[in-house]
Amino acid sequence: MSRALRKGVDRRAMAALSAGHLFTDVNQGAVAAIIPFLVSQRGISLAAAGALVLASTVSSSVVQPLFGVLSDRRPLPALMPLGVLVAGLGMALVGVAPGYAAVFACTVLSGVGVAAFHPESARFANYVSGSRRARGMSLFSVGGNVGFALGPVLTTPLVLLFGLPGTLFLALPAAAMAAILIYELPRLNAFRPGRGIEAGGGGEAAAEDRWGPFALMAGVVVLRSLIYFGLVAFVASYYVRVLGTSEAWGNTALAVLTGAGAAGTLALGPLADRFGRRTVIVCSMLVLAPVLFAFAHAGPVSGMVLLALAGGAIVGTFGVTVVMGQEYLPRSIGLAAGVTMGLSIGLGGAGAPVLGYFADHYGLHATMLLISGLPLPALLLALALPGGGRV
Repeated sequence: MSRALRKGVDRRAMAALSAGHLFTDVNQGAVAAIIPFLVSQRGISLAAAGALVLASTVSSSVVQPLFGVLSDRRPLPALMPLGVLVAGLGMALVGVAPGYAAVFACTVLSGVGVAAFHPESARFANYVSGSRRARGMSLFSVGGNVGFALGPVLTTPLVLLFGLPGTLFLALPAAAMAAILIYELPRLNAFRPGRGIEAGGGGEAAAEDRWGPFALMAGVVVLRSLIYFGLVAFVASYYVRVLGTSEAWGNTALAVLTGAGAAGTLALGPLADRFGRRTVIVCSMLVLAPVLFAFAHAGPVSGMVLLALAGGAIVGTFGVTVVMGQEYLPRSIGLAAGVTMGLSIGLGGAGAPVLGYFADHYGLHATMLLISGLPLPALLLALALPGGGRV
C-alpha cells in the first residue's frame, strides 16, 4: 500500500497496539489495589508500602528512555510481547512472593516490563497511524488509560476471592496478549519505513533531531504531570475536608477526573491533526488555568463539571505530546517516546509529595490555588515551541 493511499490509521494494527497498552498498564493500576492487602495480610509498614509505589514508578517510568535508546539503535519489536508478559508475570508473583524483598523485586520486574513495552509500541503506533499520527497516538494512549483504571477493578475481586495468591490470575491476560502480539508482529513489521506498507511519516532519517524544542515540550509534560498527580492525590480529600462532602463524593470526583481524561484523549488527537499539535497544547493550558482556579472556588456539583473539563484538558494532550516528541526527534523516536511517556511523567509525579508538604502546612484550598497556577509556566513553554506546520 503506497504512502499516498495510507492517510488513516490502520485499525487492526492499532487495535493490537492499544490492547497491548491496556494489558500492560493494568499491572501499574494493580499496584495500588494490592498494597492494602499486603499491609493487612503481610503486615508491611506504610513506609514499605510507599517504597513499593516508588519502585513501580521508577522502574516503569524513569527506565523507559533507556529502552528507547536501545530500540533506536536496533529496533526490537519483540520487546512488545515480552514487555506485556514480564509486566504481568511480575505482578502475578507479588501475591505469592515469600517476603518483602521478593515482593519488592517482583514489583520492580513488573515495572521493567512496562518500561520495555512503551517506547517500541509507541514507535509502531507512529508507523501505523499514517498521516493521522495524533489521532492514532490518542487511540494508543487511551488503551493505557483504560488499563490503568481497570487494574484495581480486576485485581481487588481476585484477591478478595482467593487471597493474595489470586494475583497469579494476572498472568493469564498478559500471556494471552503477548501471544496475540507475537502473532501480529510480522504484519506490524511491514509498517516499518522501507518494509512494504508505508506509515506515512515514520522515517527516522527524514530530518534532524531538534533537541531545543523537545526540551521545551518535555517541560510542558513535567508540569502537566505535576498538575494531574496533584489533583489525583488531593481531589478526594478536598471534597471531604474543604467542601464537606462524603467520601463517596470524593471518590466520584476522582472518577470524573480520570474518566474525562480518557474522553479528552480521543477528542484532542483529531483536533491536533487538523489544527496543529502546538495549537492544541497552547489552548489546553490556556483553558486549564481558569478552570482550575474556578474549581478552587466552586461547590461540589459545579466542581464536578470543572473537574471533567480539567481532566479532558490535562490527559487529553497525552498522545499529542508523544507525537510532538517523535516529530521533534525523528531520528530518535524510541527515546522521544521513553521521555514523554516515562521520564517526564515520572518527574511530574515525583513532585506530588512537594504539593503534599505544602498542603500539610497551608491547607488543601491553598494547594488547589497553587495547582491552578501551574498551567501558566506550561503555557509559556508551549508558546515558545516552534510555530507552523503540524508541530
